[in-house]
Amino acid sequence: MVISSSNSYFKSNNEVVEINTANKLKTKRFTQNGEIQIYQSPYRGSYSFIIRDCLRNAALGRKVLLVQFMKGGVKQGISNAIKLCGNLTWIRSAHSFDQYDSEEIENNKDLRNSINESTYELWDFCKKELLLGEYDQIILDEIFLALEMKIIDKDDLISTLENRFISGDVILTGTGIPKDLSLMANQITELRS
Repeated sequence: MVISSSNSYFKSNNEVVEINTANKLKTKRFTQNGEIQIYQSPYRGSYSFIIRDCLRNAALGRKVLLVQFMKGGVKQGISNAIKLCGNLTWIRSAHSFDQYDSEEIENNKDLRNSINESTYELWDFCKKELLLGEYDQIILDEIFLALEMKIIDKDDLISTLENRFISGDVILTGTGIPKDLSLMANQITELRS
């Protein structure tokens, strides 16, 4: 079952700025940033339809960035991003929690630090892309788990989203939404079993 709600966080669609250059009045129209969409589920691995949609968007010519923070197994990292449909950049962590047993991570401080650094490296890359605005759609898969594990700072995420420069949508997924982020969302979709 899918339950969806939307929030009118952003009221205006366009902002008009008047620029006076050499006694000529020019009007430049800035379009609003795209929507913030949140998908929440009580269990991990339930977002295959988002991957399907980003593949479709890339095939239709939109430039899409899909970052999976907690998925691994391919030792990919930023330098080994996968390109699909000419427009989809798909990145997974070089070291992720899914690659190891939780007991192994718990008992090996170096491994835990390596995983945290790899996840934070992905976040640092995403921050730059959100501020540059070169993608039409950015998906931050399981970012709420990275927040919960205190790898990514919630205030840093909120600040980056507030200052983003992307005409398309930013999609955030995870198992638990911090209230501050739910207030920013234009749409929240809750998946139920």
